[in-house]
Amino acid sequence: MAKIDVRGMSCPQPILMTKNAIKSNPQSIEVLVDDNTAKNNVSRFLKNSGYQLTIEDMDEEYLIRAKK
Repeated sequence: MAKIDVRGMSCPQPILMTKNAIKSNPQSIEVLVDDNTAKNNVSRFLKNSGYQLTIEDMDEEYLIRAKK
């Protein structure tokens, strides 16, 4: 499982880091974000990359869990 933390980063950095993390084709990935725009963009990217998502709202942060 790949885990990345992109809190405090603005786009396109969260997407670029997620893209690098899935280069090794992990079966699952967790991305921790603290921005609604980053949540939406990373979620869209992962869906388009063939992952199924669940998003956990943790107050000011979001945990995106993606599985193939």
